[in-house]
Amino acid sequence: MMRLRSKRFSRSNSRVGGGGGVSPGATIGRGEIKWELRPGGMLVQKRESKENSGEETMITIRVSTVSKWHDISIQATSTFGELKILLSILTKLEPHEQRLLFKGKEREDDEHLHMVGVRDKDKVLMLEDPAIREGKLLGSGRTTRVIGAPYRTISV
Repeated sequence: MMRLRSKRFSRSNSRVGGGGGVSPGATIGRGEIKWELRPGGMLVQKRESKENSGEETMITIRVSTVSKWHDISIQATSTFGELKILLSILTKLEPHEQRLLFKGKEREDDEHLHMVGVRDKDKVLMLEDPAIREGKLLGSGRTTRVIGAPYRTISV
């Protein structure tokens, strides 16, 4: 019976037989490689990130509206809802009146920027909600159905 062994994570530093394995304490280039064991049991190279040091990474997003561009600095772990709140200050549109699109898809308020792939200097498109815009053009904020009068509506 033959046992197969992965060369990638072998513990031996032997160079006999093409031992190109990487040991947990291996040094490549600038320094020592640090490894971590993920909850699923996968051994991966440990990343050096600012999250470990307690700092939040700030990214700059370029938001395009119909008439102009806005460069906004925000934390990478923020949500699209938080971005809408910042945009409401700049554009005078309430967050529920805004529609944010990234990579051709409308994003929900509870989606995190870093989870959908927003990185530093990426572009996000902001549009006004067409239903609310139509309501503003007609001059009525909303229509409400009167109880007891099935076919009548009044403007509020």
